[in-house]
Amino acid sequence: MKTLSNIFLFVPLFAFILLSCSEDDPVELVKAGGPFEISELAGDWEATSANFSDGNTNFLDLIDEGGTVTLTVQSSGRFTLTIDPSDRPSYTTSGEMFWEEFEGDYFFAIEWANYPGDWDTYGATLNATTFTLNGGFDSGEYDFDNDGNFESASISFTFVRV
Repeated sequence: MKTLSNIFLFVPLFAFILLSCSEDDPVELVKAGGPFEISELAGDWEATSANFSDGNTNFLDLIDEGGTVTLTVQSSGRFTLTIDPSDRPSYTTSGEMFWEEFEGDYFFAIEWANYPGDWDTYGATLNATTFTLNGGFDSGEYDFDNDGNFESASISFTFVRV
């Protein structure tokens, strides 16, 4: 009888441990904890450099080509990015910036409004007047051939506070 009671004690305990220690636990998305607080980005920014590259033949510095890029960030991390190329109409995209906490480290992340529930991590720095944002391949999109279809691109922006 003692063996049967041990089974009833250990089987539920083992099941609890097995189900609660999943590697699929969601990461914590936070506004603080990284090298700077997301709220420090609040305000208006203008790009001094805005590079798009598909990693192959297409590279564009939109600012050098006469275009503009502006960024408006709310203290919550929500933002609007307006890209205005010199050779076509401007377009606007939006999303939310936050820190992804993973195993004690913080990674700057953006969830783009066009892709809810999915986010990319970026290299990001901030000082009093300059914000830089650098992403790897597939971290952004740009319509290199102006055919109405956006191609995957890596992005690199340098913004100054306005």
